[in-house]
Amino acid sequence: MTRYLTMAALSAAMMLGGCATTGRAGRPATSTPGETVRVAVGPCFGFCPVYSVSVAPDGAVHFVGERHTAVLGARTTRVPAPVPSALVRDLARYRPATGDDVPVACTAAVSDTSAYSVTWTDAAGRKTVARVQDACPGGPGQGLVRLLRALPSRLGIADWTKQVTRPGVSRG
Repeated sequence: MTRYLTMAALSAAMMLGGCATTGRAGRPATSTPGETVRVAVGPCFGFCPVYSVSVAPDGAVHFVGERHTAVLGARTTRVPAPVPSALVRDLARYRPATGDDVPVACTAAVSDTSAYSVTWTDAAGRKTVARVQDACPGGPGQGLVRLLRALPSRLGIADWTKQVTRPGVSRG
């Protein structure tokens, strides 16, 4: 019985680990030089901030606040050159194979929280997408959520993404 449980645990760990590093066809996940990374934060059941932010390789940051953010609409800023390459490096383990659109594994789904979508767009316009639900309690998705929650501070836009409830604006 113990041997069976050990084998089951090892199999599950290998499957979850594989979800973070390869696409559907098992191709290795690789970034291409010059990729732009876009993170979209979707609505939740409450008054969660809804926004998107993209980071270009040259450090250009484009923010669009859609709902429940301190800043509504588009804003741009710049970050030092090492920031985009460090971001791409930190996100690399969650990047699917080029062209794939896949969820990053979590141990359980929490459906009333914001959903994150991370899109890598290469110079040819090919998109690669990883999706994860906020509040992921375990598995590779938990690490990705940690990175994404820290992104506004890392990009110097934390004040723009702060949660704001405005009169007459509904939840979600």
